[in-house]
Amino acid sequence: MPLEIEHIDAIARTKQRDVLLVEFRRINHDRSLGRLVGLSEWRELHARQKIIDWLNAKGIGWNPCGEFADPDVRLGYRGQIYIDIPFDRDLCAYRELEAFLENPDGTMRIPGARFCCVAIDDAMNNVEHDEPGFLERLAGRF
Repeated sequence: MPLEIEHIDAIARTKQRDVLLVEFRRINHDRSLGRLVGLSEWRELHARQKIIDWLNAKGIGWNPCGEFADPDVRLGYRGQIYIDIPFDRDLCAYRELEAFLENPDGTMRIPGARFCCVAIDDAMNNVEHDEPGFLERLAGRF
């Protein structure tokens, strides 16, 4: 059964704050990050499961989410997760999450994962997506 997944920018607008996202990329043979994970590849990502297991063990909410919405591009789900902690370095929960995901120099501890913050100001650029009938009007363009 299909799962309805919100775009990360819609989550930011709902929360009315910056939001946290983890996305996943393939690891090239030279250990550098390559292209985004494919449509079904995310199901087998050990990095993703390790992060989810840690979040669940800590009682931290998370949800699958889509990329930043772009009406001209439709991408399938590639394993991204929204983490329900505010981006606030004064919060103990945020600092613990950051320490789990990142090294002190800001590089990722978990190869293939990328920890991001989506700013509410950027998310507001898509506020028209929240208007009633937006998707129907958009579908009419095609």
